[in-house]
Amino acid sequence: MRRLLIALFSLLSPALFAHDGMRMEMPKGPELGASAAFDSHGRLWLVDAADGHVRLRHSDDGHTLSAPIEVNAMAERIYAEGENRPKLAFGPHNEIYVSWSQPRAAPWTGFVRFARSLDRGEHFSEPLTVHHDRAEITHRFDALAVDDKGRIVIAWIDKRDLLTATAAGKPYLGAAIYYSWSDNGGASFGPERKLMDQSCECCRIALARIPDGEVAAFFRSIYGDNIRDHAYAVLHTDGQASHAERATFSDWQIAGCPHHGPGLAIGHDGTRHAVWYEAKDKPTIHYGQLDPGHKPKHPLVVADAGASHADVAVHDHTVWVAWNKVSTDGFTLMLRRSTDNGAHFDAAREVARSSGAVGAPQLLLKQGRAFVAWNTAAGFRLVEVPR
Repeated sequence: MRRLLIALFSLLSPALFAHDGMRMEMPKGPELGASAAFDSHGRLWLVDAADGHVRLRHSDDGHTLSAPIEVNAMAERIYAEGENRPKLAFGPHNEIYVSWSQPRAAPWTGFVRFARSLDRGEHFSEPLTVHHDRAEITHRFDALAVDDKGRIVIAWIDKRDLLTATAAGKPYLGAAIYYSWSDNGGASFGPERKLMDQSCECCRIALARIPDGEVAAFFRSIYGDNIRDHAYAVLHTDGQASHAERATFSDWQIAGCPHHGPGLAIGHDGTRHAVWYEAKDKPTIHYGQLDPGHKPKHPLVVADAGASHADVAVHDHTVWVAWNKVSTDGFTLMLRRSTDNGAHFDAAREVARSSGAVGAPQLLLKQGRAFVAWNTAAGFRLVEVPR
């Protein structure tokens, strides 16, 4: 019965599923995992992977991309799928920071890697491995952010505690969330800290800066007997202990990872806008304002049949939610908008279409305007959101 349920669920989502003891993979298409961001001057930057290299490109018009610069001079294996793609962030003086997960020899293992450029992408440092633990286990699905003091914060999914529990004959579901930070501009990272046991195995982690300048994380965790809800935590870098609290209460029970991480955007007023996926009854994208320890406020079903991989952004009192929708003739990029800080949203509308495979959409902001970075089999697209 367990195998049947997972097989049926896999038909509902263009995703990859994993859980202890078994992995099911949908037919593999092109690796379209990419991350984009605007720097403080409004230039668009993009990282993806090809031929063993993380590639950095930029665009001043949002359409024409520069020739790629190789972030890692020596080729290595790189995860470049939608949930586990190279990441990009900027320092206080537009230093360029890039992280990615590197597959190791054993299946589903990885190291979290990092490199920096201090000269606008002309040159990159030799990549370093962020975590001090070097066991050939899962250290992957990295997430990257910079706090208001310029500290570089990286969180990832880690299975060292599963290894320890298994050796001791103790049960352990899923993996754990670990994080580390650099306070010297990425020259080195301190010893990693465990945030929480029993996270989902392969759903991406969402990071966002809170008003006081620290970085918060929102991620899928495991409660009880494979209840795959989400947790929220502030990733302290000042010696305080970080504490994760349950933040969604859908009670979706599934003995496997749906490979659909959440999205998080935090307004200047501290409102924690979030989107997440579940398929308890049918595939559904949810929106809500997180109140850790309690059910989210202003809950809304954003989309259902065919919807996947949502993201969220906020500027002042305008909130945008974007997601992919699959149909018989390809994918559409869908959008909903709220102008009252998430209390109400307008109807869903199509903003772009692709007949081929697509990556997960990423909402970007530039001078209060919203854009969607959408990597497709036909090429990268920056979609400006209609006013």
